[in-house]
Amino acid sequence: MTIDLLLQEARKFAVIESLYSEPTLFGVTDGKRVGTYLEHKFQDMLSEKYHYVRGNSAQGIDFPELGMDIKVTSIEQPQSSCPYKSARQKIYGLGYSLLVFVYNKIDDKQSETGRLDILHVIFVEAEKTADFQMTTGLLVIVNNQGNQDDILAFIEDKRLPVDEIEARNLAEEVLNSPPQIGYLTISNALQWRLQYRRIIEKAGQVDGIIKVK
Repeated sequence: MTIDLLLQEARKFAVIESLYSEPTLFGVTDGKRVGTYLEHKFQDMLSEKYHYVRGNSAQGIDFPELGMDIKVTSIEQPQSSCPYKSARQKIYGLGYSLLVFVYNKIDDKQSETGRLDILHVIFVEAEKTADFQMTTGLLVIVNNQGNQDDILAFIEDKRLPVDEIEARNLAEEVLNSPPQIGYLTISNALQWRLQYRRIIEKAGQVDGIIKVK
């Protein structure tokens, strides 16, 4: 299994799945249940064709060998949660890439089935998975001859969940190794809340944000 093969299969899967009517999805409004359904169906299809290590949400990311995780979200509110590891992820990325399926769910009352019209499939390289406002703000400071105090003030203003020592370490790291611009919106919580509206808008226009479908 390679990333290129996986993206090819994701494109094919999205086209086929968009035409399929599923009785068990009729009337379902729980986004987590829909996401689990789609992820398992995609993984089951891949398992029939390829040999690879299959991860899961309990163990970590879905494709540990490729450093990639699947996210499924509705176009109505394109967001999902992911495990919080450290505040550093908001500046330097999650540490893995994302394959994001964005769907519009359509219920057919006559046949009592639900259909997932997959509008977008987007691959986000690991280097682009940081928070947009955090990374662009830090880069403005660095490019404007900012120092450690400027960065610490910015981190405090953004309420990044860090203690004083970690904040100073991050400020020094940002000065020595400025981050790349990330394209997610990451909200502070016990779990990170990832919002995908920007990657939907930028897919195919920015390096590292690939429009698969």
